Amino acid sequence: MSSPDAAPPRRGRPRQAAEPAEQKVEAVERALGILEAFADGTPRLTLAELAARTGFYPSTILRLAGSLERFGYLGREADGRFRLGPTPLRLGVLYQESFDLAALVRPALARLVATTGETAAFYVREGERRICLYRQHSPRLLRHHVEEGGALPLDRGASGHVLRAFSAGGAGGEGPWVSLGERDPELAALAVPVFGRGRRFLGALGLSGPMGRFQPAERARMAAALAEEAAGLARSLGG
Repeated sequence: MSSPDAAPPRRGRPRQAAEPAEQKVEAVERALGILEAFADGTPRLTLAELAARTGFYPSTILRLAGSLERFGYLGREADGRFRLGPTPLRLGVLYQESFDLAALVRPALARLVATTGETAAFYVREGERRICLYRQHSPRLLRHHVEEGGALPLDRGASGHVLRAFSAGGAGGEGPWVSLGERDPELAALAVPVFGRGRRFLGALGLSGPMGRFQPAERARMAAALAEEAAGLARSLGG
């Protein structure tokens, strides 16, 4: 005889008969199903809405919601509606911080160099300076050479403009940022911002090299490559 609060058949992936029982804990999967009901961005759901989205009986939801609330996965407001609690955010931050940024940025820099032939670098802001956190030098004999850990002015150079625009109260803006001879009359650069989860600004991704190789047509091609890599990094970092 079935339990009075047993769930009706759920829509979605059919159960695989050959799946080992130890790989599936029904109560855990139902609890996760409740959390997944918020995945479309709806901030608050009533009990009836949760039942409609999950296919679970309200009594099942209430029983599981008690455990989810105790561990901070769910919250319930005065009007009875449910919302996500603080625990998913805390775990999400830990997930984001578990990434080694270098493991994602260095391949992006290598692809930029292969595509454009110019030196690629990733900069972060440190006070009123910009720091080259990672770089990949151009293979050309005539190139811009910058060392990792090197400090450069924040008020000159494309990457500096990006860092000022998006950090410490900057207003942002449209990119890419271009620098033609600001720091050195023979040096040019392009840069774009890189964002992580929640559109948190992480740093500036840039290309630099001799002025003669940064003519308008080449700058357009470089800008497209920078935008593509910045978007890929954002996706990899949860943005």
